[in-house]
Amino acid sequence: MAFEAAYGWGWLVELLEDYGFDPHLVHPLRCKAIASARLKNDKVDAAILAQLLRADLLPEAWIAPPAVRQLRALLRHRASLVRLGTQLRNRIHAVAADHGYDRTGSYWTGPGRGWLAELPLPPVSREIVTDSLAFPGALAVTIERLDAEVRARAKADLRVKVLTALPGAGEFTALVMLAEIGDITRFPSARKLASWAGLTPTVRGSDLTVRHGHIPGQGSAWLRWVLNQAAQTAGRSPEFSATYAAIAKRRGTKIATIAIARKLLTRAYHLLAAAQAGQAPATTTATSFTGTAGEAPADGGGSPSPGHARSSGMSRPPGRARSSD
Repeated sequence: MAFEAAYGWGWLVELLEDYGFDPHLVHPLRCKAIASARLKNDKVDAAILAQLLRADLLPEAWIAPPAVRQLRALLRHRASLVRLGTQLRNRIHAVAADHGYDRTGSYWTGPGRGWLAELPLPPVSREIVTDSLAFPGALAVTIERLDAEVRARAKADLRVKVLTALPGAGEFTALVMLAEIGDITRFPSARKLASWAGLTPTVRGSDLTVRHGHIPGQGSAWLRWVLNQAAQTAGRSPEFSATYAAIAKRRGTKIATIAIARKLLTRAYHLLAAAQAGQAPATTTATSFTGTAGEAPADGGGSPSPGHARSSGMSRPPGRARSSD
């Protein structure tokens, strides 16, 4: 049974499997027969999906197992709480700045909170500061509990130890990579994985003219986020500093960061593939593999998809993320 990827599709997969059906999750952006139809309604879409499924022409997205989906939910929940705490702190900074106040030290220590309490603020501004200060403490307790669960999961998965050999990758980054990528064997090459992740440039070619554009923005936004966070640290490491500096000088720092993120993902692919094949992680190092950041994408991408940065990957997540994979 085929259905388009949409908001809240997980329960439908479980229901179909309970009744013995084989669910097929359709990639909506790649289903051209539906996207280009003049007459579009649920009845017409269902008929087209049935025809494509019968002809084995259905552009499918990978349905992650329940354990992988639960791991994604845990990591995204933790990242969302960190983002919420950062938003509340930024709001307090904005209120103080709006009235011309600032201090060089922290706002959140004992002296900093005392300084905030003594500021002569208007009633509404004082209310905003008081309310915003009430939540970070409660969030910190919850985040600490989630961190303990994340560490326990990281300790139980040997692949995390393999991925943390990458420059700039901590346990959280490694777990997000594992959760978003899923089964590494579904990608025949590192180039396919990079294309699915949306880290390869778009290509516009006609006759002898070929133009490479920006990354398409498809794939997992959460995977690109943690790779970009890791790339900012890896770009200062001895392994990548020269490459990062050369690309940044020629194309700018943003493109250089994406290039390093692509290289990290290429190395991660080979590390995971070697671990999947049964090779000992101790004999496989992150420096054993290289990737080319400027390669053109080998396919059209994958399934549709998200404070201060820290090398462990536990910084503020993307504002929006889609995942139908």
